[in-house]
Amino acid sequence: MKPLLAKLYFFAVLAAALLGLISSPVALGLGFIFSLWFKHPFLSASERSIQVLLKLAVVGLGFGMTLTDTIKTGISSFGLTLFCIVLTLSFGILLARYLHLDKTLGHLITSGTSICGGSAIAAISPIIRADTKTISIALGAVFFLNAIALILFPPLGHLFHLSQQQFGLWSAVAIHDTSSVVGASLTYGNEALQIATTVKLSRTLWIIPLSALSMILFKSKGQGIKFPFFILFFIIAIFANSYQILPQSFSNSIVLLSKHLLVATLFLVGSTLSLNDIKQTGIKPMLFAVILWVFVSVTSLLYILYF
Repeated sequence: MKPLLAKLYFFAVLAAALLGLISSPVALGLGFIFSLWFKHPFLSASERSIQVLLKLAVVGLGFGMTLTDTIKTGISSFGLTLFCIVLTLSFGILLARYLHLDKTLGHLITSGTSICGGSAIAAISPIIRADTKTISIALGAVFFLNAIALILFPPLGHLFHLSQQQFGLWSAVAIHDTSSVVGASLTYGNEALQIATTVKLSRTLWIIPLSALSMILFKSKGQGIKFPFFILFFIIAIFANSYQILPQSFSNSIVLLSKHLLVATLFLVGSTLSLNDIKQTGIKPMLFAVILWVFVSVTSLLYILYF
C-alpha cells in the first residue's frame, strides 16, 4: 500500500509543479517530506533527470529577458550590483575556507547569494559537477532565507525609511530569488516592484561571467575547460527574445513553462535529500548561508543609504 501511496504522492506533486500550482519553496519542502515518509520509487531516474531539467529551465528563462530593458535599467544600478557581487563572491570564498566548508557547496551557496538564488545554482551546478546532495543543500539554504526575506524586508524598509527606489534596489541585490524579490517589493509598493524586477533581471545576466569564473576555479589538473553549451543557448535565448525572432506569446509560454519546470525540478531535488545527508553535512552550510546573506544585506543597505 505504501509504495502505491508514494507513487501517487510523487506524480501528484510533480503535476502540481508543472501546472504552476505550487511555488519553489513549497515544491522543495514537499520533496523533502516525500523523502522522509517514503522510499523513493524512482530515485536513480530522479537523480539523472535533475541536471538535464535544470539546464533546460535556465535556457528557457532566457526567453524572458531583453538586452535593451535590462541594460538600460542596469546602467543606473551597475555600481551597486558590481560592488555587491564582487564583495559577496570574495567574502564567500574566504568564509568557506575559514569554516572548512566543502568547496563545491560553498561555491554554490555563494553563487546563489551573490546573483539570483536558485537560477544561479541551477546554472553553476553542472559546470562544477555538483552532485545531487550538494545541490539540494545549497537550494534548501537559499530558499529558507528567501522565505525569511519575504517577511522581514518590507518592515525593515519602513524602519529605515527607504524610498520606493531605495527599497527596490535593496531587495533586488539582497534577496536571492526572483519570486521573493517580487513578493517583498510588491508589498512595499508598485514603484519598488518595477525597479526591483528590472534590476533583478539585469543582475541575472551576471550568471554568464560567473559561469566563466566557475569553469576556471573548478578546472581539474590536466583537464581542459569544457564550455557549458547550455549557457550559450541561454545567451541565444536572450538575443532571440530581444530581437523578437519568435512570437512574443510563444516566448512568454516558454518562460512560464521553464519556471514550472524549475519548480518541478526542485521537488525532485528535495525528494532525493535524506535526513542522513543533512546530519552528515552538519550545521556549517546553513551558518555559512546566513552569515553571507546578512553580509550582503547590510553592505548593500549601507551603500544605498550613503553612496
